[in-house]
Amino acid sequence: MNIKTLKEIYLKELTQFYSRDEIQSFFYLLCETYLNKTRVEIALDPNFDIDPDHEVEFKKALEQLKLEYPIQYIIGQTEFMDLEFEVNQHVLIPRPETEELVRWVLSTIGHNKNYTILDIGTGSGCIPIVLAKHLPKSTIATMDISESALEVASRNACMHKVTVKFIKKNILTLDSLNNTYDVIVSNPPYVRESEKNQMQTNVLKYEPDLALYVSDQDPLLFYRHIAQLAINGLKPKGFLFFEINQYLAKDLCLLMTEIGFKNIELKKDIYGADRMIKAVKN
Repeated sequence: MNIKTLKEIYLKELTQFYSRDEIQSFFYLLCETYLNKTRVEIALDPNFDIDPDHEVEFKKALEQLKLEYPIQYIIGQTEFMDLEFEVNQHVLIPRPETEELVRWVLSTIGHNKNYTILDIGTGSGCIPIVLAKHLPKSTIATMDISESALEVASRNACMHKVTVKFIKKNILTLDSLNNTYDVIVSNPPYVRESEKNQMQTNVLKYEPDLALYVSDQDPLLFYRHIAQLAINGLKPKGFLFFEINQYLAKDLCLLMTEIGFKNIELKKDIYGADRMIKAVKN
């Protein structure tokens, strides 16, 4: 089978699930992954023949896409702040909003000091690894409850040749942090159970519940616990950064004020939603 025929099959069989642009994007990502061929190379040689082994891979991917399985999990990687990261079903696929959070951290603290930084709920390791790339003099640790997630994050750190300390802990069971930090950053679970019906199928069915959802009865559970740890675990003038649920922004600001943080600032994401919060310890 040649590449042109295969592309036509993808467009025909996936049209009920995705837009034409999405299908083409998926197809070319698979071509880069399986064939090491760019979109331009395929356009220049549309009758390129695919060997049987690669044809099997494309057909398997096609069936997964029909089930709305995330393309990032199919190819086993995604891009975050211009770096490639391994991802699988054990970790949340990094979002553009989280890139905005990391850029806010970097723009706030600058690049010229030796910081101590803790990331909580690391998943793929995208936050601490990017921070380590931009802040090579800093000491960075990260924490997650999932052994499988930490294994993925560790491989990503090795791939990008950065040093990050990985800690397996359930943050909700900790009474204190073992060290003090200049910066604590977290993208904890913040989607309420009642908001599941707003989620896309590929997220709802395949991304890890552990990294996404929190009970409607206590939606600020993770924020409260992390902020209480941070008020003691941060150095004076230290920063706490969160990615947040836009619908909980006001409640979270009030909570952090009650815990003792100052200079609390909300920041909107590129879609205009309250998505990040920064606070300072006195």
